[in-house]
Amino acid sequence: MTRRTFRSVAVLAVLAGPVSSGTVAAQQEPDERFRFRSGVELINVTATVTDGDGRFVSGLRKEDFTVFEDDEAQTITHFSAERVPVSLGLVVDTSNSMAGEKIVAARRALARFLERLGPDDEVFISIFGDQVEELHDWSRDRASLREALRQLRPQGGTALYDGVSDAVEKAQSGRNRKKAVVVLSDGNDTTSHTSVGDLKTLIQQSEVLVYAIGIEGNGGSSFTLMGGGGGGQQFPPIGRPFPVPGGRPQWPPTRRPPTMPRGRVMRGDYGLNVRALREFADQTGGRTEIVSEFDDIDPAVASIADELSRQYLLAYAPPRSEKDGKWHTIRVEVDKRGHTVRARRGYLAAS
Repeated sequence: MTRRTFRSVAVLAVLAGPVSSGTVAAQQEPDERFRFRSGVELINVTATVTDGDGRFVSGLRKEDFTVFEDDEAQTITHFSAERVPVSLGLVVDTSNSMAGEKIVAARRALARFLERLGPDDEVFISIFGDQVEELHDWSRDRASLREALRQLRPQGGTALYDGVSDAVEKAQSGRNRKKAVVVLSDGNDTTSHTSVGDLKTLIQQSEVLVYAIGIEGNGGSSFTLMGGGGGGQQFPPIGRPFPVPGGRPQWPPTRRPPTMPRGRVMRGDYGLNVRALREFADQTGGRTEIVSEFDDIDPAVASIADELSRQYLLAYAPPRSEKDGKWHTIRVEVDKRGHTVRARRGYLAAS
């Protein structure tokens, strides 16, 4: 495999010029109507709506949603409740620590993940050890993609930030209007050239949904980190199932994970950089799942595939005509009691 970076073309795509909304957008193909450029005329938002038990909520209408930018309500100009194709990147940690049962379980789970995708979904696969490599370019050929997954061989360090950065940029070149990456890793970054700050900026300038699956192999519980802000993330007590989008109770924990204090990295027993994974995913409206049993990788991946097929797409024209270089917050609310909305937190209108 040869060294492959995706930055030059994709950055141009992220920072490209405006896209028309209104009547012009309505005459375009569906994939064009929702096309996103940060800080321009049309802002896309992918929203995941769940009820109090974590089940996906379907059947909502445009009138049920309110989108706020910088705390001001906006007019939703485009709306879709249908399942749309996704351009998806699978980003796999192949560092030395993934050797043995982890990589075997990862191969198996990702192969099954491909089977859960729609026929129009396109996928690329990249890996990161000491450096980032492209394992397979964009394809809808599931057999070819599965064969590529068989080539996963752990070695080297963990260039996590480089891997996520390259994948987010690569995802921007996808043909479908919905774009996402799924990152699977078991450790902290050790060899990246990309800084955390640069990666956050890139994510803020893109429309790509980021999902992360963290593998902690010490045989404990599995839990989900989603949304929210503020201080530490408190987890349910021992024996209480975690509500998971789709209504499937998450694997009941055998021990309680520690509360993660704000501003700190979870280490030791939970050796992953959970905070970093969570911040990257939360910015985009995605989520992070941490699994401690190898058999739990498959249901975690399946839950993400299910979510990608049950989301709402909304778009609005921002209340400014020029890119001002500032961060603009986005908040989505649903006029239904007890429902929770997860969506991107904002965008950087790169000047």
